[in-house]
Amino acid sequence: MTTSLHITVLRGGPSAEREVSLRSGAAVAQALRSLGHQVDEVDPIPGDLQIPAGTQVVFLALHGTYGEDGTVQSELEELGLPYTGCGVSASLYAFDKILTKRRCLKAGVPSARFERFIDASAPWPNGWKPPVVLKPTRQGSSVGLQFVDRIEDFPSALAESLGHGGEVLMEERIVGRETTVGILDGSPLPVVEVRPKSGSYDYANKYIVGRTEYFCPANLEAAVTAQIQQAALAAFHAVGARDYARVDVMVQPDGSPVVLEVNTLPGMTETSLLPKAAAAAGIPFPQLCERMVQLALRRQPTRQ
Repeated sequence: MTTSLHITVLRGGPSAEREVSLRSGAAVAQALRSLGHQVDEVDPIPGDLQIPAGTQVVFLALHGTYGEDGTVQSELEELGLPYTGCGVSASLYAFDKILTKRRCLKAGVPSARFERFIDASAPWPNGWKPPVVLKPTRQGSSVGLQFVDRIEDFPSALAESLGHGGEVLMEERIVGRETTVGILDGSPLPVVEVRPKSGSYDYANKYIVGRTEYFCPANLEAAVTAQIQQAALAAFHAVGARDYARVDVMVQPDGSPVVLEVNTLPGMTETSLLPKAAAAAGIPFPQLCERMVQLALRRQPTRQ
């Protein structure tokens, strides 16, 4: 039987992913209440974080800047409150795609070739051929994502992507199957394959119900599945993650995995991928939320 806790769910926040965060937080709060917990919902203001008195644990349903980059984690540590998900440094590393790349390369995690840009007037780099992908270094949910198939399209795409934070990662575009791996308490969950019905897995295809098909467990050979999960777990450890995360992995035609990024506070909406993977592993959504809370609580001695 679940012991009733006073839990505060942080949702919303100031980032470009605010609307998704509000939905994640609402779903989490409903699930935790269904288990008998007392749940407060707070839309945090950076620099003036107000947590209701008596809160025993904070559930982070934030996405993007402030919530996922180590800032709110640092504020909660100053308050001495346990919170769900990764700590300050892992959040900072994983949220910055270039820092993630460097960590993964150092750890031998398979990753795509990349370049860094901070200047909208930068020329097309020597030794590269399209297609490539441009991503703001410190955004999530495909915010500012640009695909470049022709060199002449590069300047406008770079300017658009730089408009979402001032630093851009350019990667070779990996052709293959798009998958994601949830990690829960240090173990990989079943692999999810993502297939947009049209176009790429952009912001709209991620969050509009019916725009994308999901297959979980993904229809892959057992050896390929194991490779994908091993690469995801290696990336999880490379950034110093804990408790849970979601790792996006492309699978090339020969079955070899290429890690794209680590999401330390993955979405918890009705279309979100970590809950899909957990369900395939026999963990219903309320129990998944409960598990995340318990993982946070084990880091802090019980208060008398």
